[in-house]
This record gives sequence, C-alpha cells and structure tokens, in this order.
Amino acid sequence: MNPLLNQYKQHRKLTTLVENKTTYNAEYAELNIYETHAYAENVSLKFDFPIIASMVTGKKRMHIDGIPSFDFFPGESVVMPANKEMIIDFPIASQQAPTQCLALGIGAEKIEEIVSNFNQMVAIENENNQWNLSDHSSHLIHNEGINHLVNRLTYTFIQNNTSKDVLLNLMIQELIIRLLQTKAKSIILNDQNPIFSDTRIGSVIKFIKENLTNKDITVDLLAKKAYMSASHFHKQFKNTLGISPIDYINAEKIKFSKKLMKESKHYRMSEIAFKSGFNSTSYFNRQFKKMELMTPQQFKNSILL
Repeated sequence: MNPLLNQYKQHRKLTTLVENKTTYNAEYAELNIYETHAYAENVSLKFDFPIIASMVTGKKRMHIDGIPSFDFFPGESVVMPANKEMIIDFPIASQQAPTQCLALGIGAEKIEEIVSNFNQMVAIENENNQWNLSDHSSHLIHNEGINHLVNRLTYTFIQNNTSKDVLLNLMIQELIIRLLQTKAKSIILNDQNPIFSDTRIGSVIKFIKENLTNKDITVDLLAKKAYMSASHFHKQFKNTLGISPIDYINAEKIKFSKKLMKESKHYRMSEIAFKSGFNSTSYFNRQFKKMELMTPQQFKNSILL
C-alpha cells in the first residue's frame, strides 16, 4: 500500500470487498478512498458533484459514455462532471493486491472560479483561452507535479490538522490548474480540436510529437516554430501546459514507456528505455521515478500481475 495510506488503513472499516469507501470532509471538498479486494465487473458509480478520480494501485477497466473504454492505471486521473455514471471492471483485484482509487469531490462554483482565472493567465492573443474541466469526462495522464500534489492532498485530508481547510484550499486550486494544463496538453497532443492544434503552442506540440526522439530539439528551435522569442515561448509553454518544453519531451518519453509496459510483458527494461528514446537505462530509471514516484519495474509489477 502507498505509505501515505497506512494511517488510513489502520482506522478504516472494511465492510465490502468491492469499492469499500472511506470519506474525509473539508470546507468545500471531500476525499473518498475506494478499495476493491476481489474480481468484479459492471460496478456502477455516480456522484452528485464533480469528481477527480486518481488511481493509486492496481488496474480498472472504465466504461464512460462519450469516451472509448480504457484501462485506468496508477499515475492517471479521470475527471467526471456531476451525475455522470461510471461502469467499472476490476480484472486483477485481490485480497493480497487490492485496487485502490482516490475520488476527490470539489464544489462546481470553486472549479468555475479557478478555471476562469486560468484562462486569463494562459491566453495568447485569444488563441487558447477556452479550457474547461467539468463539462465533459476526461481521462488524463499525470505529470510529476500532479503525482506529488495528489500525495500531499491525501496526507492533508487524513491528518486532519487545524490548518486543513486553508492548506486544502491552496492545493485544490493548484490541482485544478495542473489538470487544466494536462487537459490542454492532451487536447493539443491528440488533435481533438483543430482550433487548438492550429495555435502556435499546438504547432510546437505537433512538431515534438513527430520528432520525439530527436536529440537536436532545443528551446530556441521550438521558439522559432512558435514565432516567439525564446524567453516568451518558454513562459507561455509552461503556463499553458504546466511544464517546461524540455521536461515535456522527457515526460512524453516516459508516457510512451508506460504504454510499452502495458502492452507487453516481454520487453526487458533496457529495451523499453531504448525504444522510448533514452540513451541509458539508468537515466530512464531516474526520470521515471522522478515523474511517477516509483521505479519502472514497480510500475510494471503493479499492472501486470
């Protein structure tokens, strides 16, 4: 179990083997910790407020209207609007290795306030000031910052200290902004909306995607592609996506390595590192642990039992 959840485990009551829920409340948010200890299919879950769900251990198969069914792994989130149903399968859950998931509920008005501020911050000549979080369901891949933040949020909810509401207020604002940046990246990267992919940041993302393992990509080169000075480009890229251009490239390599691990048990870790564009396994291991808070082998073991 995640070390941060050890205290929770000591006090929670296990009343069911499928989606056992423990709830912690704050001023305008609540954290639900779900555990499933047995194989299950077609489990329905719905909330009457917007939810940010983040996987901790194991794997779920998610079925959400409007999104193709997908496997849900540690280091990923699903953003759900209020009253939207999720149908969930638990293909590998067991008493020895339960599937664990966090579901953070946040007031809709608070989300709208933060989204409005974010859109003003990232607008580049009105090119990309239309990001939203809660209108539609989204499946998002975490970056390093979100992984650390989810751990901090969980710790603060569980500890229940006197400054809890103040700390959570700041962290929830940060989480929503980071998820908006992740969603911006996801939309541009996957060409889900031509309005965004035709922007200057979108054109740079497309170039990076097509040249992911190119060692000659520099900030100066990317800035020229975006028709900006290097300093202005670096600032706007980081404001929009929550990550520097070079760190973004490394993060995309890690993302691709996770895809390889999900698809095959047979690749050696050195092969995965090479196929993902890293020149050394040791550097790949360090970057993976930095971004995912676990080693590549630990990630592989958690999803391929």
